[in-house]
Amino acid sequence: MADDSENQEPKDSPSISPSYLEVNCRSSSKIRRFSAGTEAGFALNLINRKLDDGLPLALYIESVKEGEEPVSFGPNSVLLCYGHGWKLQTVTEAEGARARASVSRTTSHESSPLGLGDLHSTKRLLPSAMGVWYIAKVLLAFVLLFAFGAIFTLALENLPRLLVSISSSI
Repeated sequence: MADDSENQEPKDSPSISPSYLEVNCRSSSKIRRFSAGTEAGFALNLINRKLDDGLPLALYIESVKEGEEPVSFGPNSVLLCYGHGWKLQTVTEAEGARARASVSRTTSHESSPLGLGDLHSTKRLLPSAMGVWYIAKVLLAFVLLFAFGAIFTLALENLPRLLVSISSSI
């Protein structure tokens, strides 16, 4: 009998995980519910579609607990709750910018969540990559393309004469 009472769980702890997860949308201050096993990218898409105009879009979803490091979910990650005290919430563009600024101040080698810092630096590099050399290479490719086309056209036009001369010599 003593073994039976030790194996039973306390009444206040749930034995079955909930069939849904709640995500706090920081932009609209609304709680959105999703079924267990939902991917973070799908949840983020639905949250952003239901936002009113003018509210900042959510960048990603993270699980937070006071005094703990937040856990960020990638677009293909399955949302899950880590237990008592952990809450799922969205991170908006304004919050993401603050996080990137604090990360860049502390360490210059770490990238921001989801690689957003790299995305912005790539945008600055694109106009300089399309310089004079790039345009010259594209024009050279067109010239070579038309030159090869002309050579093959002349060869195909003269192919019957070549075949006649070969057959007459045999």
